[in-house]
Amino acid sequence: MAQTTASAPRYASPVDYETYGPYGPGRGFEKGSTFQRPRYRFQGRVTADGSSGYPAEPGRYHLYIAWGCPWAQRTAIVRKLKALEDVVSLSYVDDERDGRGWAFRERRGPDPVNGFTFLREAYEATEPGYDGHISVPTLWDRQTGRIVSNNFPDITIDLGTQFDAFGDAEVDLYPVELRPEIDALNERVYTYVNNGTYRVAGATTQEDYEDLRHRLIATLEELEERLADRRFLFGDRITEADVRLWPTLARFDLGYNPMAKISERRLVDFPNLWGYARDLYGQPAFKETTDFSTFPRSGRGPNPSFFNDADWRITVEPYLADWDTPHGRA
Repeated sequence: MAQTTASAPRYASPVDYETYGPYGPGRGFEKGSTFQRPRYRFQGRVTADGSSGYPAEPGRYHLYIAWGCPWAQRTAIVRKLKALEDVVSLSYVDDERDGRGWAFRERRGPDPVNGFTFLREAYEATEPGYDGHISVPTLWDRQTGRIVSNNFPDITIDLGTQFDAFGDAEVDLYPVELRPEIDALNERVYTYVNNGTYRVAGATTQEDYEDLRHRLIATLEELEERLADRRFLFGDRITEADVRLWPTLARFDLGYNPMAKISERRLVDFPNLWGYARDLYGQPAFKETTDFSTFPRSGRGPNPSFFNDADWRITVEPYLADWDTPHGRA
């Protein structure tokens, strides 16, 4: 039966850079300024006992994410590792965004919860007149009709630790005894690798560019050495640290490196890191949440507004490796 007009999905108008410009200016990413990650204003927490005001309950929360966003992919990975697919729902925004921010278009489907056409509507519903960064992942609460959090580090911790009554409690991504070590490594990886790629891309002087890119490369070399005698970052089991590192590695050769011009060495030139990355990709939670076609910048609109395309950057070409080759690390 044909769908009636009343029940037809609502979609945003097509991406229009000429009219709306690129996403970024006025939202925390300014051209010609050293990259500074914007503040993530919504920092509510979900707790098993409900003490935060947001109790862990099946069917209450919805994740808005994007296929190409590494911060958002983390939440999809944890959701699948913890067997929460029937507990926390999930949908994808369109791959491209102009100055209006993330949108819902036919390519990735409509907003199944609120019928929004732009994700900014969720932000404005939570804070009228909202003028900050519109980001994914966004964790939405159906009951209160507002955003719980867009603070990506908190969302994966809460999914991984607060929903054990409804998911796979045997999967412990954030073991209590390892938390200080996991937190310390996560902070270093965030500073020099995850966020480091953006800092290299936004470097405004050659001196800063060289310093930042070499710090990132040095951190990759440290991780390469760490993985020489262990399967994952903390031994023989996947932890929150692996979930945080992997999306950046997955995007390095196709996205980050050719965009930011970071390193002459590709991910595939770090044998342990490359084997480790393929090992994780062999896990359904990583593979089934990955779409490599969304990683390259080429053909997907202008470079990010903070990107500094100076002539002192090295030349790096995109590289698509064979992720299905045996990793030999099991």
